[in-house]
Amino acid sequence: MKTCRIVFMSDIYLSSPHRDFEKIKRIDVNGIEYWEARELMPLLEYKEWRNFEIIIAKAKTTAEKSKQNIISHFVETNKMVDLGSGSAREISNYKLSRYACYLIAQNGDSSKQSIANAQTYFAIQARRQELAQTLEDDRKRLFIRQEVRQQNKQLFQTAKKAGVTEFGKFNDFGYLGLYNMHIPNIKEKKDIGADSILDRAGSIELAANLFRITQTEDKIRREEIKGQGKANVAHFVVGKKVRESIQDIGGIMPENLPPQSHIKKLKPGQQKLIK
Repeated sequence: MKTCRIVFMSDIYLSSPHRDFEKIKRIDVNGIEYWEARELMPLLEYKEWRNFEIIIAKAKTTAEKSKQNIISHFVETNKMVDLGSGSAREISNYKLSRYACYLIAQNGDSSKQSIANAQTYFAIQARRQELAQTLEDDRKRLFIRQEVRQQNKQLFQTAKKAGVTEFGKFNDFGYLGLYNMHIPNIKEKKDIGADSILDRAGSIELAANLFRITQTEDKIRREEIKGQGKANVAHFVVGKKVRESIQDIGGIMPENLPPQSHIKKLKPGQQKLIK
């Protein structure tokens, strides 16, 4: 069996030209990384600020055409420089996001090796963050799905003790309250075929269902609800309350959340991301 090792970017920086871009990376008080334009300029082999500003302007235009918020990626600042003899002068500068640095590199002189290095470095950085975020979202989804599975078992056990015998109907009442739709209609709207709604739900949708399930179980047990009809109503009421809470905070209704790939595909997918 083949084994794979996770190669962190720090392993690469120490033995490549990319280490210079990593060295000048800064972290602000909010934990957000950025680069100073004045420090990036010499690494891209620009000697005069006026020439580098032309490249920054081109990068801004590119970002604007991509409908990005310019201010978020190109933050104008000032920097004090020592002129000698105890005097100093304030010069213009920029705090640049990773995306801004990437666009600057893309708009630079591609014949320069330094520009090629920058393009590679910031492209890798962007991809690294994208993969890390995807991996984190998948882990969250897997965790909540497992919790939903466990809590659903508990709910059905409690419902059975309360006299529920038609579990499909009981389940449908909960979905009706939360989604304002019956199960077949939800599946049709999301175009998921015969798949379970929960197996195709993202982490936000799963969390809403987890709350529905745990609160219904607690309500039936706490209020000592008995009988199929009353249990169905309890499930519907709790689902509707969760829906109203989502609506109150301006959230997206669960039936409008896009379906995800089947939960069973995530584990192999995570291994692919690690490779």
